[in-house]
Amino acid sequence: MITPENLTEEQRERLSQQLDFLVEMDKMKNIYRQTLVLHEDRQENDAEHAWHLAMLALVLSEYANEPIDLKTVLETVLIHDIVEIDAGDTYAYDTAGNATKAEREQKAAERLFGILPKEQGAHFRELWDAFEAGSTPEARFAASLDRIQPLTLNYCKGGISWKRRDIKRSQVEGRIQTVYDGSEVLGDYAMELIRRASEEGLLRNE
Repeated sequence: MITPENLTEEQRERLSQQLDFLVEMDKMKNIYRQTLVLHEDRQENDAEHAWHLAMLALVLSEYANEPIDLKTVLETVLIHDIVEIDAGDTYAYDTAGNATKAEREQKAAERLFGILPKEQGAHFRELWDAFEAGSTPEARFAASLDRIQPLTLNYCKGGISWKRRDIKRSQVEGRIQTVYDGSEVLGDYAMELIRRASEEGLLRNE
C-alpha cells in the first residue's frame, strides 16, 4: 500500500502531476456552454455537462448499437470537453468558430493532457482522439450522448437558445447522424424530439 510516508521521489512527482491536472480541471466550472440549465436562468458549464453525460451513459448504455465498455464511455464523456479550458466552447452553429475549432482544440489537448504523467496523459489523449474521430464503439456512443443531452435540455427549456439564434429545424436535424452512429434508438428519439419542437414552434421551419 502506498502511503505519504513511503512514497518514492518518482511517485511524489507522479502525484504532483496528477494533482496539478486535477486543479486545472476546476476551470471547466467556468466554461459556459450555450445550453441553459433547466431550473435556473443561466448557461450550463462544462463540468455540469460532463457530469450529466456520465449519468446518461450509466442509464442509457443498453441502447448502444454495439457492445461497449462502460468504463471507457465514462472516461470519454468526462474528458471529452476539457480542451475547452484553453479553446473555449464553440457553438454548434457558429460557422466561423468551427473553422478554427480543430486547430485550437488540438493545441489545447497537447498542453492539458501533457500535464499528467506520460502514460496517463497518453491514455486520455487516445480516448479524446477516438471521440473526435468516432473510431471506437465507445467513442460513437459517447458522441451520441453529447448530441442528445443539449437537444433534450433545449426542448425542455422551451427552445430558448434555439429561438435566440433563430435556429432552423434542418440545422438541428443535420447533427443527428452522429446520434444514429452510436445508437439507433436514441437517434429515433432525437428525431421525434425535433419533430415535436418544430410543431410547437421551438424551431423555425424553412
